[in-house]
Amino acid sequence: SANGAEPGEFVGDFRNGAIDFGWDTFDEETQISKRAIELNNGRAAMMGILGLMVHEQLGTELPVIGQM
Repeated sequence: SANGAEPGEFVGDFRNGAIDFGWDTFDEETQISKRAIELNNGRAAMMGILGLMVHEQLGTELPVIGQM
């Protein structure tokens, strides 16, 4: 791996053994479910940031409404 750590069990698994939140105690179905939930939360966060960036670029001039 690029940072010298052992490879994780899935893509994006950057656990280094320092902090253990009990991931290995979950069964396979729960791990898949939690991974999907986290992926969806990440997507929602990216859409939120995109909305903030678009809002910042539009300023007070809105194409549909006009000057605010």
